[in-house]
Formats: sequence, structure tokens, C-alpha cells
Amino acid sequence: MKKYFALLAALSLTSAPAFAQKKPAPKAAAKAPAASASVLKGKAIYTQYCLTCHQADGLGVDGMNPPLAKTDYVLGDKTRLTKVLLNGLKGEEINGEDYHGVMPSQAYLTDQQLADVLTYVRSNFGNKASAVTVAEVKAVRAANKK
Repeated sequence: MKKYFALLAALSLTSAPAFAQKKPAPKAAAKAPAASASVLKGKAIYTQYCLTCHQADGLGVDGMNPPLAKTDYVLGDKTRLTKVLLNGLKGEEINGEDYHGVMPSQAYLTDQQLADVLTYVRSNFGNKASAVTVAEVKAVRAANKK
């Protein structure tokens, strides 16, 4: 009888019934790509300095403050966009609409802060444009002084 139980125990260890087999581990949910440090810093700068006029959704205020979502100014030439922050902007037509608000210069922000907020704006509000680097901001600031 002992031999029978030993044989039965040995068989149960080597070939478990189908219902006792482990299910494969569930696949981990795909994570969204982590926002870069520049984008996170840019969001904080946007919230502090830009949100009041350009709004949380980046759509601005009709006739006053232009939208940042999918506009030529944001998606186009980085130099022109950087100059807007350095010099301010007044009474401009953007994407066929006139805006009469006055955007003051943001030149008091550091090159890093400008690069971060520009990168944030160019990658949010439905925008999918490349990042702005500190070197690009420095070059525009230097050329702007001449």
C-alpha cells in the first residue's frame, strides 16, 4: 500500500491535471510615455505665466489672446515663436483672425525656462511639434539684442 501511495504521489507531482495548471500572468498594461522633465517644468511655467490669457486648454480668448492649439505661430518657426516670448506681441493676425490683446515680453525668464515652456506648448493642446532647446533660445536671445 505504501508503494501505491508513493507511486501516486510521484505521478501527481510530474503531471498535474489541466485544471491545476497556472494561467499565464496577465500582460502589464502599456504605460503612456513619461513626460520629459522639460515638459513638466514647462507646464508649471505655463500655469504661472501663460494660463490666465491663453487658458487651460490653450484656446485663448476670441479677439483678445490667440490660441496656442494648432496655430502656425506655435507649430511653425521656432525662432519666430521664441521672439514672441522675448519681445511680446500686440495686435496680430493669427490663422486669419485678429487679436487685440497685448502680450508683454517674457524676457525675464531664463533660457531654460523659455525652452521648457515653448517645448510644453509645442507638445500639448493637440500640438505635435519638436522641442525647443536652450541653445536655440540662447541663439535667438543673442541675435535679438543686436
